[in-house]
Amino acid sequence: MGSFDAKETAKRCAEWIKDFFEKNGKGCNAVVGISGGKDSSVTAALCVEALGKDRVIGVLMPCGEQPDIDAAYLLVKHLGIKYYVMNIGKTVEALKEELSKNLTISDQTRINISPRVRMTTLYAVSQSNNGRVANTCNLSEDWVGYSTRYGDAAGDFSPLCNLTVTEVKAIGRALGLPEELIEKAPSDGLTGKTDEDNLGFTYAVLDRYIRTGEIDDPETKKNIDGRHERNLFKLQLMPGFKP
Repeated sequence: MGSFDAKETAKRCAEWIKDFFEKNGKGCNAVVGISGGKDSSVTAALCVEALGKDRVIGVLMPCGEQPDIDAAYLLVKHLGIKYYVMNIGKTVEALKEELSKNLTISDQTRINISPRVRMTTLYAVSQSNNGRVANTCNLSEDWVGYSTRYGDAAGDFSPLCNLTVTEVKAIGRALGLPEELIEKAPSDGLTGKTDEDNLGFTYAVLDRYIRTGEIDDPETKKNIDGRHERNLFKLQLMPGFKP
């Protein structure tokens, strides 16, 4: 996939973040939802590089009991940033219960409630802390629509949206993040499965296809292309009537 200079890319991305805040929120804080995975870890680390640790706020949002919450604590302590813990479990369950009184909700609806409540929480924290919310989605996830619209797909600025999973990991290493955060198996934390289990292919295969157009298995290509086409609407502006 060609050479990728992680240190140089990290430097340029941090400069981009700094410039964004100069133009869109001078003196504001970066608010990052922290899962303990590579995307939120690298996003938070880049924000620290750009703004300094005193202007970065982490928000941990377990939904009830979160088995891997230690990874999120490791990240915020490693970076030395201020953080809040907001358990959204009761809110999510209350909403599901209320919805179930009035309609039969689909499995996909149940899955998407948590990320949308998390984004509501992030914006609440942001508005009370003179903040701007970081979107932590990467190019690989966005390419196949592996995000929740108005959930983790939302945000005010997106440092990783043009970087593949492979590239994000390389940047994490360049920034000196703990290896266990970089290599933590990506999971939505909702279905009990990893991202790659849900997608049916690995990020390594997807990243190679994105960057080079090369792929070995025709069925995997069909799967990726289909997901990409079906989910493009998540990356586009809302259609609006023009009189």
